[in-house]
Amino acid sequence: MNAESDERDGAAAPAEPAPAAGEERESVTGDVTEGVTKEDRELGSRAPGFIKASRTLHLSWQVGVFVVGLAVVAAGIVMLPLPGPGWLVIFGGMAIWATEFVWAQLVLRWTRRKVTEAAQRALDPKVRRRNIALTAVGLVIIAVLVGIYVWKFGIAMPWKIDE
Repeated sequence: MNAESDERDGAAAPAEPAPAAGEERESVTGDVTEGVTKEDRELGSRAPGFIKASRTLHLSWQVGVFVVGLAVVAAGIVMLPLPGPGWLVIFGGMAIWATEFVWAQLVLRWTRRKVTEAAQRALDPKVRRRNIALTAVGLVIIAVLVGIYVWKFGIAMPWKIDE
């Protein structure tokens, strides 16, 4: 008997790579298991089975998901110049789209990977020291500029301005 075959339908299943040391494997249902990571989840629709069974119903479902995701992404774009969590809302809309569309799932995977890489770079001690030094230099420059302004023009409180 082949260890890589599925006895129920007789089709050979590809061997899954063994998890690396310290790597957490999580199944599609969210349970931590061996063999399926978040990155290895199947691409495609996550609609309920009864919706996938009917082509018309599934197409309607996808149109609805697209319209809701579009509304959320549009709200996020409006929030970019206005007060509000614009990028967070845009990624929320992308997550809505990712429940149905493979392209959105791939964009979210790429974004998640890039954000994780940026976070790891930011935690690098060398980068942290550089960022702290740049922040300190910036604060000193601002303090000097404020000091020059106060020395040259003084401090006039808004309620003590003579007209």
